[in-house]
Amino acid sequence: MILSGQMVVFSLGAQRYALRLSAVQRIVYAVDVTPLPSAPGIVLGVINVEGRIVPVMNIRKRFALPDKEIDLNDHLIIATTAKRSVALLTDSVSGVVDVSPDAVVDCSSILPQVDYVEGIAKLPDGMVIIHDLDTFLSLDEDRALDEAMSQV
Repeated sequence: MILSGQMVVFSLGAQRYALRLSAVQRIVYAVDVTPLPSAPGIVLGVINVEGRIVPVMNIRKRFALPDKEIDLNDHLIIATTAKRSVALLTDSVSGVVDVSPDAVVDCSSILPQVDYVEGIAKLPDGMVIIHDLDTFLSLDEDRALDEAMSQV
């Protein structure tokens, strides 16, 4: 599948990442996250979004980046996967960009074991790694999250 279209670009430290705009519901400033006992390590906890309990993903952990305390200037990207809504904790969100198909490199040849990355986009101001939210959690993590969420 060739990736193209509008993407939301965000940062973790010095690295930039992107999500398909169609998956993003909203972007908000960080709020207090309530711990979720027995959730997989990739889940920081949960937040309340308009009466719905939404798990907050620690994508720093997925990319082996050092943890950092949640800062009031951080952003949460509320997005939808095939199965649920999730919140991704990011350092900042820089905006929406149009990505043409010829600007995207399939990452299977570069990062063959990374299921949760759809591709790498070459933009005029640098590269961004495009996330695949539907494969972000492993099957075991997904089951553990389902179980933890059922106890909320």
